[in-house]
Amino acid sequence: MKSAVRVRFAPSPTGGLHLGGVRTALFNYLFARHHGGTFVLRIEDTDQTRFVPGAEHYILDCLEWCGISPDEGPHKEGRFGPYRQSERKSTYRAFAEQLIQQGHAYYAFDTPEELEAMRERFKSENNPSPQYNASIRAHMRNSLALDASEVERLLSEKTPHVIRINVPANQTVVLHDMIRGEVHFNSNEVDDKVLLKADGMPTYHLAVVVDDYQMQISHAFRGEEWLPSAPVHLLLWDFLGWKNSMPQWAHLPLILKPDGHGKLSKRDGDRLGFPVFAMDWHDPRTQELTRGFREMGFLPEAFINMLALLGWNDGSGEEVFDRSQLCERFSVDRIHKGGARFDFEKAKWFNQEWIKRKRDEELAPQVCERMKQQGIQVTQEAITPLIGLVKERCQTLMDFIPQLDYFFRDPVSVDWNSIRAKWDSGKKNFFTEWSNELAALAEWKTEAIEDSFKQVAIRLGIKPGEVQLSLRIMLVGGKFGPPVFLIAHYLQKDSTLSRISHAIHILDDAASS
Repeated sequence: MKSAVRVRFAPSPTGGLHLGGVRTALFNYLFARHHGGTFVLRIEDTDQTRFVPGAEHYILDCLEWCGISPDEGPHKEGRFGPYRQSERKSTYRAFAEQLIQQGHAYYAFDTPEELEAMRERFKSENNPSPQYNASIRAHMRNSLALDASEVERLLSEKTPHVIRINVPANQTVVLHDMIRGEVHFNSNEVDDKVLLKADGMPTYHLAVVVDDYQMQISHAFRGEEWLPSAPVHLLLWDFLGWKNSMPQWAHLPLILKPDGHGKLSKRDGDRLGFPVFAMDWHDPRTQELTRGFREMGFLPEAFINMLALLGWNDGSGEEVFDRSQLCERFSVDRIHKGGARFDFEKAKWFNQEWIKRKRDEELAPQVCERMKQQGIQVTQEAITPLIGLVKERCQTLMDFIPQLDYFFRDPVSVDWNSIRAKWDSGKKNFFTEWSNELAALAEWKTEAIEDSFKQVAIRLGIKPGEVQLSLRIMLVGGKFGPPVFLIAHYLQKDSTLSRISHAIHILDDAASS
């Protein structure tokens, strides 16, 4: 093990940041913090055809919102930069040529049409997708199959070509994985991956090895979907003479669909109505908007808490952890080997727990912002004392809107049907007389409002419970909210009297029609 822990999150700037990607970043961050190490962001933009403008900025914003900002990266240069692979292009060819000189790689001049013809020619029932490997390369146009003079001619004429790794036949490649233990690969099942493309840009396979070496990465966390590529990377570390500097590997389990069958995808989120991205992603290519957890009203503390427990636990049985606790308790030996099933209801439970733990003053700015976005004019000062009345009922920040809306404007809709069925002259008389008493009430306090309500009910021979639900619906619009006299207190006298008067008018009109 290297003396200094250095880990990296290396996304491609090709679109929004999926749950799996954020979890990889989070596990890297937690491991680095646990060991007092460095968390590096590296942008793997070697495939310029898939580059999406704005994606890199989006990735940085996501990590910042999650509270897991990298220590080094394009935004914060360190001594191992540059941190965009496109800016390191000149670095890679020398290593690809070194591999050729050593016999560990070769030039391949095959055209796309020739590659397609190869797949058709060698396709069989047992091998429906032939790979460019030891059994095929002799039949193709490459520097292993062609005469040296022909290779020289093609190179001198600048014939388009790629550089492929020369995977040795009949070898067992062994990966020592921190999560999975020893994983064995048969080299005959590994294809000769392209290392350097015709445009001079490296593929992921070469770039990840060179960059990890040059950036002195000590531990590499990535999704288990990269396991099939592991033998190529292990061979490259060996061929380049860097085997003793190779990072320790950890291939993380997949995040599965709610039913446990298959990897969670954006399509699953769209189909089932939950986000799979950290933040909203507006794709400039398609103009499609994909909703994120932030915009749906999740707190970053809840989001990373939920994400950390998708495939990891500390063995204590506890579930709610803040970031410092996660950093303190995180250990690779507690990462699961099997896939982690995503449960959106559990995600909302985490968020509700964090909402309850937050001070009202901390929640107020975020709730205020969301209410203003809905056209409800509020201030933080006005909203802060109300947060504590309703936050037990809120799973997301968006849930505060219907829970608080009626404090700032008349209810948009009212459940009149719940009142009409039992509305009669006695109830009308009660609310009329009580309104008169409320208008004369000297001190507008919760206790005084409730006391006058009960006194008028007793005087008119009405049980308070028979009219209390009607009062709630008049003030709120429905059968929800905190104690009704507390609602009246915060609504203030004029708004309370106005809503009662409006209700009497509506119910009288309905009764006479």
